[in-house]
Formats: sequence, structure tokens, C-alpha cells
Amino acid sequence: MKKLFLILSTCLAFQVSAQNQSVSFKKNDAEKKIDVLVGGKYFTSYFFPGEAILKKAVLFPILSAKGSTITRGYPVAIRPGERTDHPHHVGMWLNYEDVNGFDYWNNSNNISDGMKSHKFGTIVHEQVVNMKPGKEKGELAVSATWIDSDGKGAKVLAEKTSYAFSGTSDVRVIDRITTLTALAETVLFKDVKDGMFAIRVARQLEIPSNKPDIFTDAHGVETKVPVLDNTGVSGDYESSEGITGEKVWSTRAKWMNLKGVLDNHPINIAILDHPANVSYPSYWHARGYGLFAVNPLGAKVFSNGKDERNLTLKKGESVTFRYRTVIADKQLTKDVLDKMQADFAKQVK
Repeated sequence: MKKLFLILSTCLAFQVSAQNQSVSFKKNDAEKKIDVLVGGKYFTSYFFPGEAILKKAVLFPILSAKGSTITRGYPVAIRPGERTDHPHHVGMWLNYEDVNGFDYWNNSNNISDGMKSHKFGTIVHEQVVNMKPGKEKGELAVSATWIDSDGKGAKVLAEKTSYAFSGTSDVRVIDRITTLTALAETVLFKDVKDGMFAIRVARQLEIPSNKPDIFTDAHGVETKVPVLDNTGVSGDYESSEGITGEKVWSTRAKWMNLKGVLDNHPINIAILDHPANVSYPSYWHARGYGLFAVNPLGAKVFSNGKDERNLTLKKGESVTFRYRTVIADKQLTKDVLDKMQADFAKQVK
């Protein structure tokens, strides 16, 4: 009887810890953001300060259920010891390097000399369409416009994005579903490396590195990433296909998990791909220095020229991208992640 009581108690404790908490929103017009709270605790903000500060709307910062900040602060809120490369890597975002010849990925307010000849595009936040708090999840729907010539030219794409936020005592979940509809007569997403759905993580969740790196974009522009002090740096990738570390870059997988230690406890961040996405399972643009991205439209660089994908939309045609991000203050096993990915595939169309 005592053994049965212990088993039932353990099951009950697990159920309580796994119970979804209420989600609420707090709008801050002055700072142009909407705070997301789970169980009354701050989770993240939908941040749309305008192109004078950012060239896109993002989720920033993002915290775990225990309150650990998993995203890098630079360039919005710089923290000691973090990297100050790639100023366009802010929080969580979705954009692309080459749309009708305009670069939406690399655009920022700190363009390097090597990139000043680029043709840049800007994603302009239009409106908050819907904001729905709930007992088990909260939903936020927004719209934006992709505009060429650094936001001063023609409208290229209409964006409709819906977020679903949820969480338990030790897990946070973000579903992002983005539909892009062509406004121009033809919209070409050229096959390139830099895209599409991404997070720039905190320094502690990078993979420790003892050498500097140089990364080159599709235009041949180099970005140098220096060596920093590795104290407290503990990240490591693991893919659904069993590939780990830096080797996950350019591989295809149903999900990718970034494991590390932050604030003296384990943190796992998993991005789940969806079977309805273009080119599922997608290539992963996941780097040891903190860029964690999945690119469903890039293949040529990742496959050493064996594969190439160029997506074209005619005016009025649409494409939809679906991603789930799981942030856990604990280890997530392969079996658990496989089940999460299967559930995501069933729940979201």
C-alpha cells in the first residue's frame, strides 16, 4: 500500500508540474511592446520599436520558467562578457537574406563597411490584429509589410503572424505561424544561407570555442567572431538524427535541441520543424557562437551545391512557415522531443 501511495504521489506531482499556466498580456504603447506573462511571471515581449531602432519586430528578451534570460542582450540591452557581432541577431525573429534581390536578414542600424553596398529591405510592423489571454495559452496575432529599398520602396510581401504562448512550472512554449503573401507581381526567395527562423542565444549557451571564426555571407562579406573567455559557456547541439555539436550545421533534421547550463541549472531550447513547411525536414543554420536558425529555403551552401531551392510566388500567392520553440529548465530526451514534434505536427496545420 505504501509503495502504491508513493507511485500515485509521484504521478500526481508530475501532473501538477506539467499543468499549463494562465497566459496574459500587458501592452506598453510608450515602449512599443507587448509583454507576455505566464502564470503571472514575465516570459517575453513582442517588441516593435520601429526601424529607427530595429528593422523588424522580434520577441525580446526571452526568459525560461525559472527566470533565466536565454537570449543575447546586444545590441538592445548589452550585458558584460557577451559577443557584439551580427547586430541584426536580436531575440527571436523570422526573415530572409535575398527576396527580390533585397537583404532583409542582415539589415540593422549598424551596417559594416563591407555591407554598405547591399540592397536592404525592411519589415515594418503594421498592427496588432488580436490579443487573446487564456487559462492554458495566450494568442497574439500581428501583421507586417516587407518593403524593399530599406523600407522606402515598394511593398513586396504582406505578413500575417500568429503566436501561441504557453507554459508550465518548468517549460515555456512559443508557436509561431507566419504566412507571407506576394504583393509584387513576382517574389523570388533566392536560395541563400542566411535565413529564416532564428534565435540569438545568451553567451552561456554558446558552444565553447578556442579559436576565432570568420563567416562569409552570399555577397562575400566577412564577419569576424573573436575568441572570448569560455568560463560558464556550456552549450551543445543535438539533432533528431543524432548529430551533435558544430556538426549539426548544414544538416537536415525534424528538430534541433540546444543544451546547456544557465544560472546553475540545465536549460534546453528546442526548435521543432513542421511537416507542412517547405522542404521538411529543413537544413539547420545553427552555429556554435550563438545563432540558432532553421532555413527551409536554403540548400545550395548546405549541400555543397548538390541541392538548390528557389521559391517563387506570383502576386496573391502565399507560403506559410510553422515553428514551435520549447524552452525547458531541465533536460529533454530524444524520446520526449520526438513526441513533442509529433504532437506539434498534429496540432498545427
